[in-house]
Amino acid sequence: MNYDIEVNERIVDSQVTLSPGSKGSSTGAAAGRTARLLAFAYGSFAYVLFLGTYLYAIGFIGNFAVPTRLDASTQGPFVQALLINLLLLGLFAVQHSVMARPGFKSVWTRIVPKPVERSTYVLFSSLALILMFALWQPIGVTIWNVENPAGRGLLYGLLATGFIVVLVTTFLINHFDLFGLRQVYLYLRGREYTPLRFKTPLFYKYVRHPLYVGWLLAFWGAPTMTVAHLVFAVMTTAYILVAIQFEERDLITMHGENYVRYRREVPMLIPRILSTEGPGPRKIATDSECA
Repeated sequence: MNYDIEVNERIVDSQVTLSPGSKGSSTGAAAGRTARLLAFAYGSFAYVLFLGTYLYAIGFIGNFAVPTRLDASTQGPFVQALLINLLLLGLFAVQHSVMARPGFKSVWTRIVPKPVERSTYVLFSSLALILMFALWQPIGVTIWNVENPAGRGLLYGLLATGFIVVLVTTFLINHFDLFGLRQVYLYLRGREYTPLRFKTPLFYKYVRHPLYVGWLLAFWGAPTMTVAHLVFAVMTTAYILVAIQFEERDLITMHGENYVRYRREVPMLIPRILSTEGPGPRKIATDSECA
């Protein structure tokens, strides 16, 4: 009898001893699942906000369907409006470029978990644009206003083509990776993130930066061009030309000779329409690394 009691006590003791560890493991797993779900929800929110911002940008630049517009009537002193607009453009440029640099990312991901780093970049970019849309100061001095229906239609066509090229290009790269959804989805599934491979589909055979070509078409496809719109177009064009230099430096670091050869064979922004050699790149394998 005493022996049975002693054995039973040992069994109870062992269960009590194991119980905390078992609960800790279960609690840790639950916390991990919660963290993954929260990261996915955060990334999804950042993506939805981007979509709304992108749609608003179409109306803002095209001057339709939204309350604030690029070419609205003057609302304040010229110098004040100009300074505010330059400040808003500068804020977006700094945020958009600095947060994209590898050096910043290496420091930033000590604070922000790597799976949501891209979503955070997308979120901050959207917020910078929303701030610009909200505080933009129209300068209604008209530089040109095309009244001919065919001419206006052509310029609106350029604007629409630009936004279409931008959207299509994001899918040529990997739309969901570019805007952070792929990263948080892989994290949700417990799978390791793998960088995209370098490839040159469709537009990338003709120019190295079709995304920027699309933006330039959208910025300059203006049937009505006011001073505010001109400032916007000039400053964003200058930003694009500068940003390309930093971006290509990073791409060469990432992809080495593959990107050097690609840069040598394919124009930056203007395609070689009259080239007899056809679109490049001629020697880059389609299964090489992707930006």
